[in-house]
Amino acid sequence: MAKPMAKPMREAPPDWSPVLSRSVTLRHDRVRGTDLLLRPERVVVLRGGAGTVLRLCDGERTLGSIVAELAERFPGAPVATEVPEFLGRLREEGWVR
Repeated sequence: MAKPMAKPMREAPPDWSPVLSRSVTLRHDRVRGTDLLLRPERVVVLRGGAGTVLRLCDGERTLGSIVAELAERFPGAPVATEVPEFLGRLREEGWVR
């Protein structure tokens, strides 16, 4: 049996200003030394630079400016492709708007 095709992700426009949804909270867990996304009845442990990306999602900065800032902070990192993809997935899940 063929695997179902993944739903194509819509590319977020660079002028989109992402912000966490009202039901989502970003916290740093000092014990684990990692960032967490808190949702009603769910905790998501963030890995890598996910918390850094989400802290920039304040509803003021555009996706383009977030990518530019991260590219400046982390030269050589593939932020131009990975950050829009990451935020696009979170947008589809309803965690950012």
